[in-house]
Amino acid sequence: MNAGGDVSETSDDRSQGQNEPIEDEEALIAALVELDHHVGRLGWDQPPRLFALVRSASLLEAEPQLAEHLGVESADELVPGALSSIEQEGFNPKQDPDLEAVLGRVMWPEDVDGCALSCVRTFLPQALQNEIPEDPVEAADFVAEHPEREEIRLVAGVLRGGSQHAVARLVSHPDDLLGGKDLAPGVLSALASTLW
Repeated sequence: MNAGGDVSETSDDRSQGQNEPIEDEEALIAALVELDHHVGRLGWDQPPRLFALVRSASLLEAEPQLAEHLGVESADELVPGALSSIEQEGFNPKQDPDLEAVLGRVMWPEDVDGCALSCVRTFLPQALQNEIPEDPVEAADFVAEHPEREEIRLVAGVLRGGSQHAVARLVSHPDDLLGGKDLAPGVLSALASTLW
């Protein structure tokens, strides 16, 4: 875990006074939605960004000085099970265009409960999938130059307990947030492999 990264708490709803425990899947979805808002503030043209996901209570126990940043005075005010995200500032996959291969070289320490990745991807409609070349470099060029290409910002995450989810926005429909467990199977599988 890179303690020098940007920390944000997610899955917390102090405004409604709720302090009930939340399930892993619910905590993960809340964390991903918060990350989508966080990365969305900087626009669409961003490199992939990697985040460690840790229980907010554990983070506060290890780093008490973060209480103010998390908007609490003590761990008792945190929603049990809530997650905080810590951006990994040294993550720079620009040298290797195969993002799944880059993630294959990442290993998290045991105190990290999960991880999340934000990235912008370009894809073609399903009707055009058969036209994409087999060669990865040719395929990337083909998709990037096709007039029907679509950009999507994806935020995917996994937890050690097995929960996984992804949320996404299309450039053409930026107000609509899509989500699902099977939204980005390749990315989710690559993220899960970093935790074992």
